[in-house]
Amino acid sequence: MPWIKPAATAALISLLVACGGTDSGPTADTSAAKDGGFEMPFEKYTLDNGLEVVLHQDTSDPIVAIATIVNVGSNREVPGRTGFAHFFEHMSFNDSENVPRGANRKMIEELGGIRNGATWNDGTIYFEVVPKDAFEKLMWIDSDRLGYMINTVTEAALEREKQVVKNEKRQRVDNAPYGHTNSVIRANLYPQDHPYNWDVIGSLPDLQAATLDDVKEFYEKYYGAANATLAIVGDIDIEETKQLVDKWFGEIRRGPDVPPLEARPVSLEASSSLYHEDNFAKLPELRLTFPTVENLNEDSYPLDFLGQILAGSKQAPLYKVIVEEKKLAPRVQVFQNSSELAGTMTFWIRANAGVDLDEVKAAVEEGLARFEQDGISETDVERIKAELETDFYNQFTSVLNKAFQLANYNEYAGDPGYASVEAERMQAVTKDDIQAVYDKYIKGKPYVMTSFVPQGQAALAVEGAEKAEVFIEEVVQGAEGEEVSEGEEATYEKTPTKTDRSEPPLGEAPLVKAPVVWTADTANGMKVYGTESSEVPLVTFSLSLKGGHWLDPLDKAGVATLLAELLMQGTEKRTAAELEEAIGLLGSTININAGNEEIEVFGNCLARNFDKTVALVEEILLEPRWDEAEYQRLISKRQADLKAREGNPQAIARTVALRLLYGDDHIMGTPAQGTLESVGRITLDDLKGYYASSFSPSVASFHVVGDVSQGAVEGALSSLSERWAAQDVTFPEYTPPTNDKGEKIFFIDVPGSKQSVINVAKLALKGTDEDYNNLNFANQRLGGGSSARLFQLLRIQKGYTYGAGSGIMRGRQEVGPFMLGTAVRANVTLESLQLIRDQLENYSATFTEDDAELTRNQTLKANARAFEALFAKLNMLRTMSKYDLPADYPERDQEELRGMDLDAFRGMIDQYMDESEMFYLVVGDGATQRARVGELGYGSPVELDIHGNPVG
Repeated sequence: MPWIKPAATAALISLLVACGGTDSGPTADTSAAKDGGFEMPFEKYTLDNGLEVVLHQDTSDPIVAIATIVNVGSNREVPGRTGFAHFFEHMSFNDSENVPRGANRKMIEELGGIRNGATWNDGTIYFEVVPKDAFEKLMWIDSDRLGYMINTVTEAALEREKQVVKNEKRQRVDNAPYGHTNSVIRANLYPQDHPYNWDVIGSLPDLQAATLDDVKEFYEKYYGAANATLAIVGDIDIEETKQLVDKWFGEIRRGPDVPPLEARPVSLEASSSLYHEDNFAKLPELRLTFPTVENLNEDSYPLDFLGQILAGSKQAPLYKVIVEEKKLAPRVQVFQNSSELAGTMTFWIRANAGVDLDEVKAAVEEGLARFEQDGISETDVERIKAELETDFYNQFTSVLNKAFQLANYNEYAGDPGYASVEAERMQAVTKDDIQAVYDKYIKGKPYVMTSFVPQGQAALAVEGAEKAEVFIEEVVQGAEGEEVSEGEEATYEKTPTKTDRSEPPLGEAPLVKAPVVWTADTANGMKVYGTESSEVPLVTFSLSLKGGHWLDPLDKAGVATLLAELLMQGTEKRTAAELEEAIGLLGSTININAGNEEIEVFGNCLARNFDKTVALVEEILLEPRWDEAEYQRLISKRQADLKAREGNPQAIARTVALRLLYGDDHIMGTPAQGTLESVGRITLDDLKGYYASSFSPSVASFHVVGDVSQGAVEGALSSLSERWAAQDVTFPEYTPPTNDKGEKIFFIDVPGSKQSVINVAKLALKGTDEDYNNLNFANQRLGGGSSARLFQLLRIQKGYTYGAGSGIMRGRQEVGPFMLGTAVRANVTLESLQLIRDQLENYSATFTEDDAELTRNQTLKANARAFEALFAKLNMLRTMSKYDLPADYPERDQEELRGMDLDAFRGMIDQYMDESEMFYLVVGDGATQRARVGELGYGSPVELDIHGNPVG
């Protein structure tokens, strides 16, 4: 997983929180609800080896989550060994003494669970969710990774994992627009000896220089039990879990004491300005980064508010000046980021094409001057606090999020129940506090400014900016050697333990049932689907209108998505800013999105505000404002977004693959967002026409999950039902496309690409086809996750990529494609294509009864966590309504899978995954890879431009 900080602690409203801790002795403390309201009782205690353990019982679903935080991030590294904490996270997932080779990466998924890890500035976290029958097996795997992995590390594993991590860096940094911005800011904001001077992922030369001794030294120094927190949340028995924790984790070595790092916020003597011509960027981008304070500092809370006040609403001064008045950019963001040692406030503006960043900088200064003149609205403070109350509850809708919160608070605040302190501090923030931190950290203070501009457009950078130092990797064939592998297993003497560390058996299989669903019809014909869930006082809902992109005029693709955005820009009664404020004061969120086959209104709110939130949805749907100025802004924003996508190799590959699949005469051959050409043709009247002909309750369904009864839902929808009249909606028909092009392999040149993006595709079937489920099941062993063949081969065995997978795009209106995708390091493009072809050609013949049984086991067990979070339940209702499925469809799907024999699996593969009917699309560096791709055996690749047009 990438280097990320676990979900930041939201503002918590003190009257809602009841999870403070009390000390009850040197090795244990217990916390429970103090004041009514929301409760999340936990128990904390410490093992003799220093491991701190936090337990919380949640019996709402038969699943368990474990989160283990090791208090070592990039802040413990030294220059010359940057990226090592993140690299070690990768190494930890390889082998350990008592778990079979490869099981750490495969077994948890095959047991129906999920697993991953993450590294950020200040720590590393490992986390999993499994059905409860696999709980002890997970503890066996987790504890072995933490305490018994270092002896199994080999040179071969080290070299292979270097390639994986370097591929991750290329994918997220070196081959991505603006990918180097963070490293430039860090290098100029922090002194060279500051732990935040370098990126968490480090540099390619440092990663390449890592040795086996470095790995062992890092483990010995930081991976002791006393430097970690273990949080377990889910359907557990507390006393039994304590015994299991002691059994599996109790003998792990304590490790040396790791002294805490003192906060080290920085100050700048003067501002600095740097620029970089970005090979992948298509738009100029300006960032101003101010040093602020570390996490938990009392000033960090009003700083969070300040970012929202400056740019987080349509009334915000920076938004008004930069976006609305001067029309320099489609959006502006200001955000505070506090880490353990220091913090920053960043002003982020990605401008429209061709905009001089000097103009943007001047607009930022004008916006700040307006803020200083106008001051802070009490209403804005009230709105932010209301929104944060809802955010708080959303953090506790899954066992994994709960585990994250408990572990994070314990490790960095010393108390799993620190939420109560955070709540008090957020609740206490005032206008004066916000003004004070602005004066202290922003007004007239020095900053680091970066101008990232497209290649060849240095004139757009802020005047006087100095050229930034950026390491650009050259693509050299064979530079890293073309072969890495798992290599031989290490030879070592097992660490002696009193506990038998052989694999424990599975527990009793949990009984899994889909939530109880109720259905109804409103008077105007809208279908309603609901299920109650009262664990948290939240409601999540969606209103879906069939149509979406499918109803766009063929030459004006993008109408539906623009309409969805425009509907949120005010109503007959309210301006866009007034509507935004009304939603925010409820602490609610309302969004409208358009996909290929529907437009959907999504809402999330406190249960007590459900009626008022639905009333706003009604106003939005039935009383559109049709604001010309907002329409023009959205057109400009869409054009900027489409231009930005032209520099993203992954986005280029997705867009062109769909055009190759469906052609120019099918609406699915064009992205739902449209193209620069199609969007340029759209008028406001086009949006009005779409609305008038396509918005009807006859093609609508409402889905609702949360702490609300059927009667309350029907009552909230009664006014909408009375006011919204039904009409017929006509759906266009398209001739089903055929795969008779003849061309087999296509190439798009993106000069300087450090990776090649590979897509392999063919049309398969509709989502309503009786074979859809069976084909989806048949794909699991090929590309359905990290235990599948593509991931295991291309990443685990070869180290060519960071990830690889395949799947079937599901739709109702038209046949959807089977698509395989990966991004490999550039100098193994041909080798990767050969491996992929071999997997596809031989998948049916090599699919065994063991594969069939593994698919059944993995898929059926995964259903234990399929209906946990509110949004997961909502997706179940949306699937029911879209595909006309009964409420028990999950159980029927399970029975369908149980009935598949080996011949059925192979039949799906042969019918729908025939390699001879697929095409290959490669997006990469033409100078080094175009000719090599021609060696695949399908002739010279057909060259296309980034839009899919033939070149030459």
